[in-house]
Amino acid sequence: MQAPSVGGVMLPRGNGQTVRLSRGASLTDFAEKINANPASLVAVMMNLGEMVTATQSVSDETLQLLAGEMNYVVEIVSPEEEDRELLESFDIEFGEDEGGEEFLVARPPVVTVMGHVDHGKTRLLDTIRKTNVVAGEAGGITQHIGAYQVATEVNDEERRITFIDTPGHEAFTAMRARGAKSTDIAILVVAANDGVMPQTIEALNHAKAADVPIVVAVNKIDVEGADPTKVRGQLTEFGLVAEEYGGDTMFVDISAKQGLNIDQLLEAVVLTADASLDLRANPEQDAQGIAIESHLDRGRGAVSTVLVQRGTLRIGDTMVVGDAYGRVRAMLDDNGNNVEEAGPSTPVLVLGLTNVPGAGDNFLVVDEDRTARQIAEKRAARERNANFARRGVRFSLENLDEALKAGLVQELNLIIKGDASGSVEALESSLLQLDVGDEVDIRVLHRGVGAVTESDIDLATGSDAIVIGFNVRAAGRAAQMAEREGVDVRYYSVIYQAIEEIEAALKGMLKPEYEEVELGTAEIREVFKSSKLGNIAGVLVRSGEVKRNTKARLVRDGKVIAENLTISGLRRFKDDVTEIREGFEGGINLGNFNDIKVDDVIATYEMREKPRA
Repeated sequence: MQAPSVGGVMLPRGNGQTVRLSRGASLTDFAEKINANPASLVAVMMNLGEMVTATQSVSDETLQLLAGEMNYVVEIVSPEEEDRELLESFDIEFGEDEGGEEFLVARPPVVTVMGHVDHGKTRLLDTIRKTNVVAGEAGGITQHIGAYQVATEVNDEERRITFIDTPGHEAFTAMRARGAKSTDIAILVVAANDGVMPQTIEALNHAKAADVPIVVAVNKIDVEGADPTKVRGQLTEFGLVAEEYGGDTMFVDISAKQGLNIDQLLEAVVLTADASLDLRANPEQDAQGIAIESHLDRGRGAVSTVLVQRGTLRIGDTMVVGDAYGRVRAMLDDNGNNVEEAGPSTPVLVLGLTNVPGAGDNFLVVDEDRTARQIAEKRAARERNANFARRGVRFSLENLDEALKAGLVQELNLIIKGDASGSVEALESSLLQLDVGDEVDIRVLHRGVGAVTESDIDLATGSDAIVIGFNVRAAGRAAQMAEREGVDVRYYSVIYQAIEEIEAALKGMLKPEYEEVELGTAEIREVFKSSKLGNIAGVLVRSGEVKRNTKARLVRDGKVIAENLTISGLRRFKDDVTEIREGFEGGINLGNFNDIKVDDVIATYEMREKPRA
């Protein structure tokens, strides 16, 4: 039924009907659902004070506002449900074993180690790996792929266990939660001398939310003040009652440092799996599973560690991982050995993907390359629409404080790019946990692995975001584009530096920013030995000028040999001088540093404060 609406625009009126839309839908998408003219919806939005084009991705709040005006109810489809509907359109069932009971075979349990920082999670994983790793390692060289398999003997039978090697610090809360969802059993590490700590409870809640059985490893029983009984008592308050107290949770007292009772811990994992879980999968179907870790390798391209959950992954299979796809060119285990196939509960490093998928993305094998490409492209488009739907006011970290005070902005939009998906997740999680009061919210519009691209700058331009590059730089013309569009791009190599700088900006305490300015370079022509001063470099200044007491680095065959050196002494013939200019010869003393050779280059520089915009 047609009825007049705001401003006399004719459009359909709902009677409370529900309209299902995906994140980042446009007014055209909405119009198609209710048989309306998109132009009429644009007119309604103008009357509501919102300037929106018909094809522009809009936020959930905008869709709700429009629907309420027209007496409709908008239901935003969750990404998980949207993905399930997408796969169903290709007649693909994800998350289910094909066939009946006769096709299912036993598979190893998948385990994640959780717990408080400094309670020994990493040491425990290292100890288990070194003493129980399945394959013998060539020359002791291992390849960190984020997961590995170990073997243990239970009741005279060899049993395998897969460990997901996720970090446990509070900065990696998101990864820990993701690990619990992809695992069968969680090992909760608690130090016998510290007892239950805040992150212990946090990890426990993640495991409970994922509904996985827990085995408690009471670590550091060899240190002074260790009290395993106290740990058992404390965990009883949180519903983990030890078997010896009449409960059903297995507690094992261990020392990861000394390697004590590690086999008993692995046995407890196997027994818990046998008692609580029916770990079976069909190895004959097309492989499905989850991506644990991904990164961009200089020689191999996009690589991803995947955990096969059902089916068998083989070389030559066409797979889709999140919005990445490709044909499996090679698979490596955690020892760097090539493998031809990987069955259920087996982690492998996969080569051959088009781009870097996200940690936690589901993967599946499909019959045709075309199908894989279509699924990946639709996923990417859906994510892109959702990102473009978020809008804001463009600014930089320098003027954030003024924008806050002027009331121009209530949220800080960020785009995070990094060298590995785990690092990106960790940084995102840490930033979202920043407590900066009620004045401003932090919103991560997009995160990904690889260099900062023109597409990232486009998104930042349209949504007034700040781009953070963690151990990556801008690729191609992205840097020039960012400068042209006025997008603030920040580069970091230490996670806490990024957190502190953004927190400081939010609190209006951003410290001066410095940049390195090259002063001059000098080529070593001869090395003189002095009993008093050590080695002295006879040099020819090739460019700029070399000044006394400035910072320097030594470059040999194009490689930096030493950093943070100081020009301690500078001479022209027998006279001490303060500087030597281009084209002149002289002597340079680098203080206590004496590893200098003929043809080495001494590059001098100073740190200057960058002017604020």
